[in-house]
Amino acid sequence: MTRTIPNKANGSSRTHKADSAAVKARAAAAAPATVERASATGAPNAAARQAARPNHERDVCGPEEHARRARLTVVSDDQLERAAAIFRAAGDVSRLKLLHRLSDGEWCVTELADAAGVGLSTVSQQLRLLRAERIVARRRAGKHIFYSLADSHVSDLIHSAIEHAAEPHGHDKHDDRHDDGDAT
Repeated sequence: MTRTIPNKANGSSRTHKADSAAVKARAAAAAPATVERASATGAPNAAARQAARPNHERDVCGPEEHARRARLTVVSDDQLERAAAIFRAAGDVSRLKLLHRLSDGEWCVTELADAAGVGLSTVSQQLRLLRAERIVARRRAGKHIFYSLADSHVSDLIHSAIEHAAEPHGHDKHDDRHDDGDAT
């Protein structure tokens, strides 16, 4: 049996083939004790159903997984747009350097310009953009303006990104042999 499942996110659809009787028969033959134990209790549990499936079917999500994902917290489009704007603002190397410096504490604009080796106007423009996205905060003391990270979330984000970048490559869960064109 084949059915078409609409994708509300992009307006497309995909075809889904239901399990055939042959696949179900192979699953029952592969784990008869598990199936018998599950049916003896009346209602098979998720572990019994998972064990009854052939290995190639165990990675396929089922109704339980769909239900679990449906309960996940929904993030609004506004939140996602805001998060994307934060990543765009922090996604420039020179601005990221500023943010990394500010993760050590408060700096005045003159200190930041000297440390970066650029003019005050350049640093001021970068800080203005970061402040517009509420990534940095400022404090005035007389003629000096001091900048710091807006909150601990920003500090955590910067440190996590830099730590992640420092990790050795190869922590992906999928088989990297296929990434290099090696179909083994």
